[in-house]
Amino acid sequence: MIASAKKGYHSIAFRDTIIKLDSARDKKLIQYGKKPVAGKGKKSTAATVANTTKNDTTPSAGGLKSIVKAVAEDSTFVDNENKITYLYGKARVTYEDFELDAEYIRLDEKKHLIFASGAIDPRTRRHIGRPLSKSGTEKPVASDSLLFDYKTKKGKIWNPASEQEGNFLSGGQAKRLNEEEVAYRNVIFSTCDLPYPDTHFGVVITKGIGQKNRIISGPAYLEIAGVPLPLGIPFGFFPKPNSRSSGVILPSFGEDQKLGFYLRNLGYYMALNDNIDLTTMATLYSKGSFEVNTNARYLKRYKYGGSLTLSYGSHNYGLPGDPAAKDFNITWNHSQDPNANPGTTFSASVNAGTSTFYSNSVNQSGYNLESLTRNTLRSSISYGKTWANSPFNLNVSLGHSQDLQQKTVTLELPTFSFNMSTLSPFDSKDRVGEQKWYQKITVGYSLVGTNKLNNIPESELFKSNTFAKRLQNGLQHTIPVAFNSTFLKYFQFNTGVNYTERWYLQTINKSFQRGTVAGQVVPITDTVPGFSRNYEYTLSAGVSTKLYGIVPFKKGNIQAIRHVTTPSISFNYRPDFGDPSYGYYRTAVSSATVPYPYYAQRYSIYEQSVYGGPSAGKQAGIGFSLDNTIEAKVKPKSTDTSGTSRKVPILQGLTLSTFYNFAADSLKLSNINFNGHTSILNQKVNLNFSGSFDPYVTLVRDSISNGQLIHYIRPINRYRWQDGRFPLLRQFNFSMSSSLNSSTFKPKATPPPGSTLQTMTADQAQRLALINGDPGAYIDFNVPWNISLNYSFTYANNIVNSSSSNTLMISGDVSLTQKWKIQYNTTYDFKAGKISDATSFAIYRDLHCWDLSIQWLPFGYYKSYNVTLKVKASILQDLKLSKRSDYTNNPGFY
Repeated sequence: MIASAKKGYHSIAFRDTIIKLDSARDKKLIQYGKKPVAGKGKKSTAATVANTTKNDTTPSAGGLKSIVKAVAEDSTFVDNENKITYLYGKARVTYEDFELDAEYIRLDEKKHLIFASGAIDPRTRRHIGRPLSKSGTEKPVASDSLLFDYKTKKGKIWNPASEQEGNFLSGGQAKRLNEEEVAYRNVIFSTCDLPYPDTHFGVVITKGIGQKNRIISGPAYLEIAGVPLPLGIPFGFFPKPNSRSSGVILPSFGEDQKLGFYLRNLGYYMALNDNIDLTTMATLYSKGSFEVNTNARYLKRYKYGGSLTLSYGSHNYGLPGDPAAKDFNITWNHSQDPNANPGTTFSASVNAGTSTFYSNSVNQSGYNLESLTRNTLRSSISYGKTWANSPFNLNVSLGHSQDLQQKTVTLELPTFSFNMSTLSPFDSKDRVGEQKWYQKITVGYSLVGTNKLNNIPESELFKSNTFAKRLQNGLQHTIPVAFNSTFLKYFQFNTGVNYTERWYLQTINKSFQRGTVAGQVVPITDTVPGFSRNYEYTLSAGVSTKLYGIVPFKKGNIQAIRHVTTPSISFNYRPDFGDPSYGYYRTAVSSATVPYPYYAQRYSIYEQSVYGGPSAGKQAGIGFSLDNTIEAKVKPKSTDTSGTSRKVPILQGLTLSTFYNFAADSLKLSNINFNGHTSILNQKVNLNFSGSFDPYVTLVRDSISNGQLIHYIRPINRYRWQDGRFPLLRQFNFSMSSSLNSSTFKPKATPPPGSTLQTMTADQAQRLALINGDPGAYIDFNVPWNISLNYSFTYANNIVNSSSSNTLMISGDVSLTQKWKIQYNTTYDFKAGKISDATSFAIYRDLHCWDLSIQWLPFGYYKSYNVTLKVKASILQDLKLSKRSDYTNNPGFY
């Protein structure tokens, strides 16, 4: 027996890697003594082991090729007669590429055997120091005990636990046959990262041979929670990939009420190389419909990354023999590492296809409610270039927008902008002292251009004459000149000129057919080719200052209330570019037809151009705006040791603005606009409001058209306050939003490294990409509850009639237990008095290495449910069991 003082223990989980010794912290473990341990049965205590814990076998002819090194932190006992070394407490043995850590190790030099096991902590009575072994580049293997021949590199392991790309082996026995093969007996192959008996779902391999990338098994059966099921196979093949490999994706079976029986998501995954992979899946229906989807993902580390998805579908939701609906969709996302090419950026976000793709191809859209109900598709591909040490930059982009309801497409092919940041041409870089007044003048320049197809029907997009007749193009130059200064210490003065010039290759001309009846025929619009140029300019000047008001309080917690108001007065001038001398506006006149007189319509020859044309009407007036903020100064709380008063915002902003145009012949005063925002309940609830008042009296007149009485309004040049009335509220909007959770009312701690987008690791970035593709795949069970409220009220008064809306949107989640969570999303319309049809619920159950999820839309057109049981391991994402009733099967939903 050995009498020695135990210095301490630590527990090693099977997922830990081999301990890497630190030169400072583990100094005792790496200081090997120069003198070998001598004497039969000599005892070494912790005091002497620190310097005498090196045992080696010197290489000799026909013997070992390398030195066996052994070290222990607690104590070492050497039996020189039998050449057996006993190591206690954080023991380590290394031989060539083999490493072993354990609480107890026995090294037999004669037989070349190493035995290792854990121990029972006498204080906690818990098993500690389980053996952790590693050979070469293989991942560490934890076990209860092991026996290893370090000469032949054969061994036997009891209750092993290892992991390989999301696959876990635990329990039973493992025997190392050679460097390439391991024999297994009664081990569990599963996706659970806990050792037996915590592994509750897996395949028990009674006998098998494990190689580098696969396990070939004999009889195997399924076991759940330690209960064997009558589901077995006489032999099997289980992959253990250490890199991406290609393979078949197994489909699911079922029936769709409209499309028939289906074979869903049968596909093939192809790992082309370390930078790109390809996944192709198809869905076949018994009534002739089909869907094909191909997704390519690519990544060049520190350079760029992205994905490209091509989808096609052919569906027949009508009667047999009706033509099938053909749909396609292209999705491309690309991002560039900002450090890959400084000064240059390139990004892409493309989502284009037929307008009926999401409604017809519900399987390819993942039965996602947001996708099924979307009204628009947008795409953008952009390139940016900034020249160092210069004020110039260039941006080029391709744009696409698609209205799924109107089935129209708008393309920008391409749009570019060349900009020069503002500079002071009269200022000197070597200036000493304050700026002269003329040195404060700034000048900028901007050039934008585009080729645009605007609101083209989908059916006409790819016709040969679409580009020739419907393509619009133009260039727009903008030169702003500004001057800013401070005078009388408290007043800010600014003035400037803004010049805009546009170049086009086409204009329009409108005319009426002979014999046109006024108001019954739309004028004919013709496109006139040829270069055309127009320009406009505006002059402006303004003065602003700040006024402060403080109301002190001697009693109570409120010490003072401060009001800050910022009045601003501006003068604006713009000539009347609708004057006939400019030639920008023309009049289309119809011929006189008895008993109707002629009809005239004034129009701009640039009204269909991409950047429009100059505005008609002279403007020379004064603009006024008044911004207000109110905040309170409150005494510090009794728990606040700093003693600093707190500033509590009451009104974070309230702006009133209007404009008076002296050049107008009537109705010179514009509507009085207001908007404001603030926060309440310690910044947890945000409030926003806006609206406008009409200062003029408006008369209501009646007319008869097609036998019906029609009301119309006519404003007159008289203010409402002249009649003792307040200006009429024409429009009002109010919104309130709040997001609360269990941590809202607690101080926020500093996020640890790797917990933010800026500090995420490569593995976290990959997982985030998976979550972005399926937001419902991530459920945070660490937050007990979360709720988001968004209330919206709108009101519009057209005098003849008025309209309003009043809705409340509620979404969030709540954890019923540590493993159960419910998500909800709904909208309540107070005016209609009902809940939105888009109400949805989701129930999640954390099954450790599996997830159970239930999505439910209880009513409405998209009424459906979906139950999915799937593996958490990313490599086995396709291993799942689903049961769904989608909205196309509504008649049989219940």
